Amino acid sequence: MSDDLIQPAESSAPSPDYVVVARRYRPQVFEDLIGQEHVAQALTNAITTNRVGHAYLFTGARGVGKTSAARIFAKALNCVEGPAPVPCNRCEICQSISSGEDVDILEIDGASNRGIDEIRQLRQNANVRPSRARLKIYIIDEVHMLTREAFNALLKTLEEPPKHVKFIFCTTDPNKLPITILSRCQRFDFAGIQTTSIAERLGQIAQSEGVEAERDALEMLARRAAGSMRDGQSLLEQLLAFASGRITLADVHGMLGTAADGRLEELIGCLVDRNAAGVLAGFDAALGEGVDPGLLLEQLFGYLRDCLAAAVGCPPSMFVYASPGTAPRVAEIGEKLGVQAILAAMQILDQTLSRMRQSTQARILAELALVRISELADLDDLGSLLSELRAGTLPSVATGAAAGDAPKKNAPRQVASNQPTGGTPSRANAPRENSSEDPATAPPSDESEADPAIANPLEAGPPLELTTANVSEIWDRVVGQCSGLLAENARQVESLAISAPNRLVILLKQGYTFAKSICERPENATRLRQALAKITGRPVEVEFRVEQPSVPAAGAASRPQEVVTPQQRILQIADHPMVKRAAELFGAEATHVADPKKST
Repeated sequence: MSDDLIQPAESSAPSPDYVVVARRYRPQVFEDLIGQEHVAQALTNAITTNRVGHAYLFTGARGVGKTSAARIFAKALNCVEGPAPVPCNRCEICQSISSGEDVDILEIDGASNRGIDEIRQLRQNANVRPSRARLKIYIIDEVHMLTREAFNALLKTLEEPPKHVKFIFCTTDPNKLPITILSRCQRFDFAGIQTTSIAERLGQIAQSEGVEAERDALEMLARRAAGSMRDGQSLLEQLLAFASGRITLADVHGMLGTAADGRLEELIGCLVDRNAAGVLAGFDAALGEGVDPGLLLEQLFGYLRDCLAAAVGCPPSMFVYASPGTAPRVAEIGEKLGVQAILAAMQILDQTLSRMRQSTQARILAELALVRISELADLDDLGSLLSELRAGTLPSVATGAAAGDAPKKNAPRQVASNQPTGGTPSRANAPRENSSEDPATAPPSDESEADPAIANPLEAGPPLELTTANVSEIWDRVVGQCSGLLAENARQVESLAISAPNRLVILLKQGYTFAKSICERPENATRLRQALAKITGRPVEVEFRVEQPSVPAAGAASRPQEVVTPQQRILQIADHPMVKRAAELFGAEATHVADPKKST
């Protein structure tokens, strides 16, 4: 036999009264609770030190051992040889509790016995002493399904139950329990079971059932169980009926409708190479093999999760979905794609999976997602480009001559110079109102393409000393390097003044408070200061003010009230502290003022 096979043990012929695997291999002692050692240790110590409480709450996901732990605890308290941390499992009480038939251990389904009448009946029966056992124990499963009235009826009994009564509540959603119930219970949180532990337990079960099993197949089942031992055992039982005598990885993929690792890596490779046609061809081949489109996207989602973990520096031991043998390939793909591209791809898959649950066109939606991912650009360079733009510098672009290639499609072109060259007047000093051309869109001249210094006007020419004589010229050059809303508002200047060495005061026109708020935004103020520093050769502080209206002399005749235009109202509202703060937080601008509705 191969070392990759779990060797079978001899097993007797199946009994006519077949019992499912999850019940036949249910834990019988605390030591059998896999992945819940902290709970087993706490309950064992409580029995040993005689500190058993009257109410316990077991919380956790499905299939992690909550009800099994409650039965083991009940056996340990009522065993003939107990109370003892390890029940004998031989006496009649232990055996009846294990089968769920003991008259003194009442297992109640909270989903079907959730009303106040059932709880009133429970309170009445709680006063009756147990028939033969030491304690009467109520195990209420899915206790969060009880109604509010039922919880209220249970409060008093739960707080001060008879000495012979213990309560054990099990739930998958503890947040739905009232705080008054939670405060009266000792809470134990059951963790999800590790994949390796589930795979090991499934191997033991397969060996007991007399079936050979590949380790890769058991690991695949364990990953599919997602931390639930019962789910893993149910999948194994289904596979025992699907395969005859030997369980292989191909059997697992065939039963679950998932893609094999080779097919999955082929699709990932096409996504890395930006090969949309290859992705669609591989996807079609996978569907032809019986793979479900939704399950395939879920596999890709999990695979990319492990690629993301590798890309940020996590070791292979933290991989959740990829098999151990594919760890080097996962790390390689994570490095090639980059963190930002993986995040974008996972967002696309997540949104597509949500849409597929509500659509009948699952295949088309899946193909759209795969093509979108294959068309993703290299997003890791986007952060550095944005940083350069925020700093006010032009992103460096390799030219075709330097790279030895032809110019790329949609390649950014150099910005034309605004500085005077030869006899050409400066655009920055020319009146913009009478200009019919936009310097940002004008075609570059031959001189600007030949001279790199002229391509960036901020670096052209020697530094200029900031003086009263040339302050207007310098500010025009600064504004000429801006664009959009910042340039439009920075032009609304009434006067310029040098209040101190290397400190420039810009007085905006009366009522232009909105323009002041635009110019004082941190990113805009930084751009203006950087432009000034490059032109003057030294750092210059900038202060914006708005011209205040003149106060009429005493006794002067009052002027007729001026009509306030909508634009003026917007500027007035924009000066309000709350509006200014909102504009800073959200990067918004005031565009409309709505009058309050008059009450009729």
